[in-house]
Amino acid sequence: MKINIKKTIYTLLLAGGVLHGCFLWYSHRPVEIVAIHHRSSGFSDVLVKNFPFTDKGKIHWWLKNKAMLKEKHNVPNPDKEGSFYLTFWLFGDGYKEEGKYDRLCFKDMKTKVNCINKDAVFSVDKSINMGTMFVAYDGTYRLQKNGEIVKYVSHSEAW
Repeated sequence: MKINIKKTIYTLLLAGGVLHGCFLWYSHRPVEIVAIHHRSSGFSDVLVKNFPFTDKGKIHWWLKNKAMLKEKHNVPNPDKEGSFYLTFWLFGDGYKEEGKYDRLCFKDMKTKVNCINKDAVFSVDKSINMGTMFVAYDGTYRLQKNGEIVKYVSHSEAW
């Protein structure tokens, strides 16, 4: 069996270009905020679609959109000490009944269809002791006073 090298290279380049184009399109879709639920003082959940893939993309999105989230949706909603914990969840297939699966249910919705599958993609929390922290897929990051973002290693992880 004879292989045509030029045709194989052309096919691989074309396939790579199509995959790259699909990735670029998928990663540049705007984030859609579906709903926001306030659980208790300082704790809020944001249900999203099309959230960035990478840790860097998630943090960048937060820094770019935090003022809009505060103005438009009143999140984060800090407690009296100024601390907050904000979790971003993929909305997935929408709201579901509690069922037998491990789901997060929102008591502020007066319906049986008030739960989502637990698929957290990002969280931001701020406390007096730790400052602003980001938790994403690949790790935990801390916003330094000078604006630099560094990967955080706790003492238990360092051992």
